[in-house]
Amino acid sequence: MPSRRCRRSRSAPIARRSAAASTARCDAWSSATAPRGSGTWRTTLFPAARQIVDLFHAKPHLSDVGKAIDGAGTDLARQWARLRHDELDAGHLRAMCHALRAHAHAPTHPDARRCWDDVTHHRARMRYPAFRAQGLCVSSGVVEVGCKVAIGTWLTRTGMHWTVAGADAIIALRCCRLSGRFEDVWERRSTRACAEAA
Repeated sequence: MPSRRCRRSRSAPIARRSAAASTARCDAWSSATAPRGSGTWRTTLFPAARQIVDLFHAKPHLSDVGKAIDGAGTDLARQWARLRHDELDAGHLRAMCHALRAHAHAPTHPDARRCWDDVTHHRARMRYPAFRAQGLCVSSGVVEVGCKVAIGTWLTRTGMHWTVAGADAIIALRCCRLSGRFEDVWERRSTRACAEAA
């Protein structure tokens, strides 16, 4: 429940913790996959989840390599990056690695080396055509927007101040309602209350 006693100066840490908790809940709620963006915390929260490198975090790295090789803003850089993006989308990782490797060992292109190392290390997590064929999401954008719409906006309305316990409670109820499990939650609570009273 909203708490009017909670001062604004104390609400910032609560908002950060609530946002982290809501993102974790949305990840668990969305599917059995954990698209990996800039952080690795999802792998610790959901160790059994299938790990997928976020497609829209991978593509900018390839664009950066194209800029480093052919110069920022040039047609050659855009063309090189577009070819690598197409190879990534099509699952042609071998061809993409071959193109990266041609520049990875040059001392003037450390971006290419880093990108090549990342791609070779995470190849199993970048099989996008196979993931799409299974109906899996290959980017974290859907989850992030879902968390913002379902939880972030709800918790940050004008004049609202939350305790951590209150934010946790409302997040759990909101996720249950939006996932169509609201009645199940109340039924379980009722059964538990009856068992405790007996």
